[in-house]
Amino acid sequence: MVDWARAQFALTAIYHWLFVPLTLGLAVIMGIMETRYYLTNDDFWRKMAVFWQRLFGINFAMGVATGIILEFEFGTNWSNYSWIVGDIFGAPLAIEGVVAFFMESTFVAVMYFGWKKVSKGFHLASTWLTGLGATISAWWILVANSWMQNPVGCEFNADTMRHEMVSFVDVAFSPFAVGKFCHTVTSAWIIGAVFTIAVGCWYLMKKRETKLAVESIKIGAVVGLVAALLAGATGHISGEQVAKSQPMKLAAMEALYNGGIDQSLTAVAWVNPFVQPDYATEEEPPLRIAMPYALSVMATRDIHGYVPGVNDLINGYTTPDGKTEPSYAEKIERGKKAIAALAEYRKAKQEGADEEILNSQLSILNFNMKYFGYGYVKDVNQLVPFIPVNFWAFRVMVAFGCLIILFFAVVLFMVYKKDITALPAWHYMIAVILLPCAYIASEAGWLVAEFGRQPWTIQNILPTWASVSNLSSCSVATTFFLFLILFTTMLAVEISIMLKQIKKGPGE
Repeated sequence: MVDWARAQFALTAIYHWLFVPLTLGLAVIMGIMETRYYLTNDDFWRKMAVFWQRLFGINFAMGVATGIILEFEFGTNWSNYSWIVGDIFGAPLAIEGVVAFFMESTFVAVMYFGWKKVSKGFHLASTWLTGLGATISAWWILVANSWMQNPVGCEFNADTMRHEMVSFVDVAFSPFAVGKFCHTVTSAWIIGAVFTIAVGCWYLMKKRETKLAVESIKIGAVVGLVAALLAGATGHISGEQVAKSQPMKLAAMEALYNGGIDQSLTAVAWVNPFVQPDYATEEEPPLRIAMPYALSVMATRDIHGYVPGVNDLINGYTTPDGKTEPSYAEKIERGKKAIAALAEYRKAKQEGADEEILNSQLSILNFNMKYFGYGYVKDVNQLVPFIPVNFWAFRVMVAFGCLIILFFAVVLFMVYKKDITALPAWHYMIAVILLPCAYIASEAGWLVAEFGRQPWTIQNILPTWASVSNLSSCSVATTFFLFLILFTTMLAVEISIMLKQIKKGPGE
């Protein structure tokens, strides 16, 4: 049941993320183009804006459909999770639906149907507000996800068996959420920019819509280069956040088995992509090429900073400055004490025990609550994520990210210093080929984010096997294949409509 529930959620999330980044990226592109129309009153820019808004709308509709299904799965497959943390997790999702989604769905109607019905200024505002609504929607979704990765602003209520919010500000504006939002949104702008350049290059390859193609490439290259540099900077910030709150994820990303001070950042190494390494005996992966001290700098802002490895986290460690972290075995024992104290407290309360007994059990619970989730763990190896996925997904993301930065820089040079309309056809094909590479990089980033925190649904609080609904795995497996067929069909339909619209061009 756990495996099928995870697989179904992963399937839905992966398909959903094929649509969302293009929505966020094209929102910026079409906003810039309509702003040019507003400032110049040149009808060419109006036609440009209308053309890109059509492509935005096709993609927007598909993203909405998959996103709704994704949220319903919390109630169907993960009802235990929803019950225990619904008071916190439900708040950002509710705000996303009531505020952001209604905002974007209102102004998207004005954007499409209001060209001849409202003023130029109001229409321009509607276009930007549509993109802003989509971005705010992403903010609240990422706040919810970030809370799962780094739970803050909450307390456990032993009487209701629920985690309850005590600080909305801490949940909504935690450094983890801010870092994740900035990195995710800038990566979405990259996809929108690569898509814009790819469409422009396809037109140049076909020797049609030359002016539209060149202007689209210019805007896409500028937006893309700025976004790519911002994504690199925010990625560094996210890495620092992961080091603080999810050290096992960082160790898995680096295939770092035994940590310490002066840690280097692995550029490439041979980690078997299909087999979990024997981290208890291996010193480091073979054929390793690394950048000296870089991991310590990224994780601690100190060239000599201490970074724990997989074995350090399992066995416990003490940093050079005297900070001690207990072993996983100790955390499991304390988690079991917390679970036992909760059971005793609830039993004593049902039997009408006096306040002294109740407070005694609550004291034990609160002292060990930090490790509550570990009490459900039977083997410390369950707490180590699958290292090959994290290691290689991280490197795929970084490698394609660096390639795309170079791509934007070269395109900018070509479009401003050379005649980009007179290049051989294979130059334009590079832009088209890089579009799926941008998507792969984006999806790889999410693989690291989600595989790296396994087995936790909520970091240190609730593992996956304590979060699922009481359903048969057969029913979830059945809907998995139904969704696979449905989403694949939707993706094929979207690509087909997109291609037809691009071939049609910017006609009225």
